[in-house]
Amino acid sequence: MKTATMDLSSYIKDVPDFPKKGIVFKDMTPLLADAAAFAAAIDCLSEPFIGKGINIVAGIESRGFLLATPIAYRLNAGVVPLRKKGKLPRQTISANYVLEYGEETMEAHADAIRPDSRVLLVDDVLATGGTAEAACRLIEKLRGKIEGVAFLMELKFLNGRRKLDGRPIRSLLSY
Repeated sequence: MKTATMDLSSYIKDVPDFPKKGIVFKDMTPLLADAAAFAAAIDCLSEPFIGKGINIVAGIESRGFLLATPIAYRLNAGVVPLRKKGKLPRQTISANYVLEYGEETMEAHADAIRPDSRVLLVDDVLATGGTAEAACRLIEKLRGKIEGVAFLMELKFLNGRRKLDGRPIRSLLSY
């Protein structure tokens, strides 16, 4: 995405065969390391949700945490981590999902989201949509209302949007 002053895609680096052979990992750490690029990405991800009454920004482990927290600050909302199984210290609820390269379980604290909270879900990449779909199920089990789903990057060729049931999606960069 080109903002008024920079091309954010130039901060994303391809890493072939990571985490396994045949996968091209999109590394966002150069974007995180550049203050202006990071601020531009957070501003662009936040903008459509300003004034929409978002109460909670839920970030998916682990790179989603890095984006969700400053977005929550911009939206004057709380932030909730959605984590891999066994990482949260109190009572949790869970959802299983399939990745491009395996299976996982995601958890949230059972009291993380109050009923009828307006939730923005955030992650770094929309790929096959399995992770985001599981996160949506967790949020809805907690009776949160998903107001949008935001991603820094989207791998369009994997068609992950189809798993998100027409929810409002914001992706800054498409590949």
